[in-house]
Amino acid sequence: MAKHEFGIMEKPPEKGRRYDEYEPQKYNCISVNDDYLEDIIAEFDHIDFYWHTTDIKGKGICYVGITLIPPEALASFADVIKEKNGLAELYNLILKAKNENNWIIHFGL
Repeated sequence: MAKHEFGIMEKPPEKGRRYDEYEPQKYNCISVNDDYLEDIIAEFDHIDFYWHTTDIKGKGICYVGITLIPPEALASFADVIKEKNGLAELYNLILKAKNENNWIIHFGL
């Protein structure tokens, strides 16, 4: 069963640094089954995220890589997954990050 990992970054990503290492334990990540995301992944395509570094802005989630999700994108991100089956834990993580003005890191498949 394929999983995505999402965690809250305690500090904003460092400018110029690439986040290429798979480190879900470092960010106390939660796991989300790919089955819950694959049908809605296109709904993220209007949201500005960053892929592997804050130097590369991209639309939507980097499905098989690392996505850096800035605080200003969290409301839109939450709107997409709100009330979606199997995503309550992710929704709560997004709300926590939003309330604390933190970034989220996503480790794709």
